Amino acid sequence: MANLHLDIEELDAPDPGATRAGGRMPRSARRKQLLAAAQEVFVANGYHAAAMDDIAERAGVSKPVLYQHFPGKLELYLALLDTQTEALANAVQDALDATTDNRKRIRGVLHAFFSFVDRDDEDGAFRLIFETDLGNEPLVKQRVEAVTEKTMTAVANTVAGDTGLERASAELLSTALTGAAQVAARWWLDSNRPVSQDEAVYLLESLLWRGISNFPRTNE
Repeated sequence: MANLHLDIEELDAPDPGATRAGGRMPRSARRKQLLAAAQEVFVANGYHAAAMDDIAERAGVSKPVLYQHFPGKLELYLALLDTQTEALANAVQDALDATTDNRKRIRGVLHAFFSFVDRDDEDGAFRLIFETDLGNEPLVKQRVEAVTEKTMTAVANTVAGDTGLERASAELLSTALTGAAQVAARWWLDSNRPVSQDEAVYLLESLLWRGISNFPRTNE
């Protein structure tokens, strides 16, 4: 069975493969290039219709070079999911860390989701994670569930620390907040952005703050 652990450190040694133009690049740069090409193909065609030949062609490399980095299509797809789910989770955590004002934290978390969604025309990252046609594959499902859990946990840590609520209560509130952000952002995207991103965030922030403000900081 292929090794699916994808968090191995990439060294900046020259890539043994060459582009069709004959150029070489560091291995980490080549990996980034291949992931970008794969994302374009997967978003355009879906996982099942995408072919490794198409990805190699899009990246401008030979198929053997692609296989030097990723032993198969699933491993490539998982690596791409890892990259994008990490980006979303980091954006949420950064929003929470940026301020101690809880209303601004709500605004920041919402902006993190909506900004990620707003990249859809550029790279389709949000649809890649939450609307994948490979959702029943256990390793894909695991990653989608992991980013949902990670964003919820980040918010729950803040809620529990600020309010003194029991962990289960903090997680319930946080699931409502991050779930609302995800569902509303998806609706906004699917509805062709009927209001501006700032207005959408403001509306949700106003709604959610009315609820979360009922749980003040323990020192207030």
